[in-house]
Amino acid sequence: MATGMAIMGFGGGAIIAAPLKEALIRAFQRAPDYLGAVSEVGLLTRDGRRFAETADGLREVVVAGARDAPQLTSPGAEGVYVVGSGDAGVLGAFLVLGVAYFAIMALAALAFRVPPPGWKPAGREPPAAGAPRGALVSARDVHVDQAPRTPQFWLLWLVPAGIGVLGVATTIMTEIFGSALPAIVDGTFAANYVLLIGMFNMAGRFLWSSVSDYLGRKRTYAIFFVLGVALYASIPLAAHGAGGGRAEWWLAYFCVATMLIFTMYGGGFATLPAYLADLFGTRFVGAIHGRVLTAWSVAGVIGPLAITTLRARAEDSALHDLAERTDPALFAERFGAGADQLHTLMREKTVTIPSLLEIAPPGTPDPSASLYDTTMFLMAGLLAVALIANALIRPVAERHHLEEEAAGDGGVEGADGPAAPPVR
Repeated sequence: MATGMAIMGFGGGAIIAAPLKEALIRAFQRAPDYLGAVSEVGLLTRDGRRFAETADGLREVVVAGARDAPQLTSPGAEGVYVVGSGDAGVLGAFLVLGVAYFAIMALAALAFRVPPPGWKPAGREPPAAGAPRGALVSARDVHVDQAPRTPQFWLLWLVPAGIGVLGVATTIMTEIFGSALPAIVDGTFAANYVLLIGMFNMAGRFLWSSVSDYLGRKRTYAIFFVLGVALYASIPLAAHGAGGGRAEWWLAYFCVATMLIFTMYGGGFATLPAYLADLFGTRFVGAIHGRVLTAWSVAGVIGPLAITTLRARAEDSALHDLAERTDPALFAERFGAGADQLHTLMREKTVTIPSLLEIAPPGTPDPSASLYDTTMFLMAGLLAVALIANALIRPVAERHHLEEEAAGDGGVEGADGPAAPPVR
């Protein structure tokens, strides 16, 4: 619980940062140059890119259709917009936030104080040396250099599966439900969704870590993974349900399911230091924690990469399917090139799912709901692997523990750094 309270700010920061970010983006934002409706502008296509004749010569442009216009950085009318004009506002917002974060973090760092040697909370007693054999809570310490030589370290290293969805949750929600509920899922809704992510992430860091003090870390993590598998696997059901009616109900379910996932993400992050202390003792838990967190870094890079790669493949398949359903004459009129150049048009983002749906035959289903099916099932599979890894965790073998003299002499860390780990 104490760990959860200490790092609640990591999850709760979005409660302040999300509306602040949106306000800063709006302050620096400038709409792209609008050239007029498609019928008013002479367009041509070269190597999959659209160009327009202007007073300043040939300019690269994008064509915003009825489905695209509401999604523009500054929602505007259908028509032709100049590429590279305007300002999304993100650069200015990041510069301001960077300066503010630097000042806040520097001041906070200067406020830290190291407790005096030997300090401990009133009433704090270490676990009894005679703990029952098989108990997961260790009464001995394991040196930081010895910890990676234990299977428990690498089993815990496997548990951050599912972190990749954190950074793209808003995108998934917007793409799945934006077309089905354009009057509800707009920029304001997305901003509020990000705000909720921060709130539930923060709440999970406190609540789940508190639960683990009663159920134990291993059981708490098992709950994370069992629930996570079910929730991730159910998201495609919600996505497909949104296109078949009662989209509001499926949107509500999606929000509830993802918020539960975020509580468990925050709870898992907050509970990990206590889990490590149970297994390896408290003396080197900070350094061991840092090494285990490399798994979060790996997952934070590979997860979004896997999500975007799988989504890109699903999008390519959907675009080819829609192009086959579209009248070739309408396709050439809309994009200034024939369907035989589809790959080039896709590469340059001239052809998109919304633009194809505008000229597709009536009743053509929107494939956006299926773009993340494979991704969600992959996440469920990764959590199933993490569930197995968590189930295999056992108490650390005594041979990895520090000798009693080394653990209690207070001299393991000298002027030259940590001493070699004396183990049994």
